Amino acid sequence: MATVYENHARVFKALCDAKRLKILELLRGGEKCACVLLEQLDLGQSGLSYHMKILIESGIVQSRQEGKWTHYKISEKGSAYAGDLLRELTTPNAAANETCCKK
Repeated sequence: MATVYENHARVFKALCDAKRLKILELLRGGEKCACVLLEQLDLGQSGLSYHMKILIESGIVQSRQEGKWTHYKISEKGSAYAGDLLRELTTPNAAANETCCKK
């Protein structure tokens, strides 16, 4: 069973690559077939599959099969989770403000 930190890391791994960010930008316009993504990216089939696997594992993207092609779209639930996670981890927690030295 993955720890909460491993789940968080999957989200940030999905967002830390320029090609995956470009894929997300393309998917902002709605669901896209892999064939359309291949036309718009400088990637081969195996490269696209690699990046989509990471995006799907993060929960930010979801897929569905139609014939021989896979269609991808941004997951509303995954997108909300990623946004909430970033806000949570970057908001200072005043209650946990401890100093290292006692004066």
